[in-house]
Amino acid sequence: MARRSIPVLKKLLSSSQNPSPCSRFTSRRSVTYMPRPGDGAPRAVTLIPGDGIGPLVTGAVEQVMEAMHAPVYFERYEAHGDMKKVPAEVIESIKKNKVCLKGGLATPMGGGVSSLNVQLRKELDLYASLVNCFNLPGLPTRHENVDIVVIRENTEGEYSGLEHEVVPGVVESLKVITKFCSERIAKYAFEYAYLNNRKKVTAVHKANIMKLADGLFLESCREVATKYPGIKYNEIIVDNCCMQLVSKPEQFDVMVTPNLYGNLVANTAAGIAGGTGVMPGGNVGADHAIFEQGASAGNVGNEKIVEQKKANPVALLLSSAMMLRHLQFPSFADRLETAVKRVISEGKYRTKDLGGQSSTQEVVDAVIAALD
Repeated sequence: MARRSIPVLKKLLSSSQNPSPCSRFTSRRSVTYMPRPGDGAPRAVTLIPGDGIGPLVTGAVEQVMEAMHAPVYFERYEAHGDMKKVPAEVIESIKKNKVCLKGGLATPMGGGVSSLNVQLRKELDLYASLVNCFNLPGLPTRHENVDIVVIRENTEGEYSGLEHEVVPGVVESLKVITKFCSERIAKYAFEYAYLNNRKKVTAVHKANIMKLADGLFLESCREVATKYPGIKYNEIIVDNCCMQLVSKPEQFDVMVTPNLYGNLVANTAAGIAGGTGVMPGGNVGADHAIFEQGASAGNVGNEKIVEQKKANPVALLLSSAMMLRHLQFPSFADRLETAVKRVISEGKYRTKDLGGQSSTQEVVDAVIAALD
């Protein structure tokens, strides 16, 4: 029996070393996305070019989407940071389309003009802000293995807008934290971690000083954490968090924060991982989503960048890939992401913030050329 089995074994070994064309095809086949009937119908997306570099980078996205023949079309509306309120037609369009792509909106300092960004979040109840900060292949940074998702509560906290002058020279600003909003942002963070195979959620707080407000936030996070035993949960005070971010950022995975801390943490993490010009992000609620550059610092740019037309479009291109996944167009999202990462990795076309001298249009042309 042993002698008879030798030829059989030789045949099996030779077939494994020289697989047939059919087996090679089968082994390389990836898992495909099976759409529902009608999923390929083009989707309307509200487009707000915004201020500063906004028209440049949103224009970049439009060009790439057209080159990809992506199943989306844009409804363009004008909104600018110096307006007192978001135009009603903009709100109506987002409510109808459910999805919006937005350039930066300038927020005036001081005065009595409220931020249009905050108005949009509150009007549409976009309670979760998500910023993904990660190392891009080929882009040198001080730290490696950075892949942080900052999930920030978007509707209350220090951004509640409840300020008044008690007496001349004394201003009171209220920080509002509620159980309802704290619980739902914690649920979103843990659900995101669960659905994306993330291993840890870190709650960022200052409960050692703001014992009631941040204490309530922590209490809510702890309650939600018990429902996800497979995900590690820990807590960190915000000042220690900033120090740990710049020294050992690779220790963080998903971070969930109240409103103000999330803004600071996301911009710090973005700076560590490659800069605000390459970090994607978005704001999402139960019914609507707005995608924009992830880190708010520099999302409007300066006049010199606008004049030279050298704004970095990478962040908004990656945000639009997030938008395509949100719209259930995963293959288009993969193609766009792959092309952007290929251009960054090759290093030939980069804007000044990434150490190059390329214009926005040159980066866009390179991304289009890199599309599969």
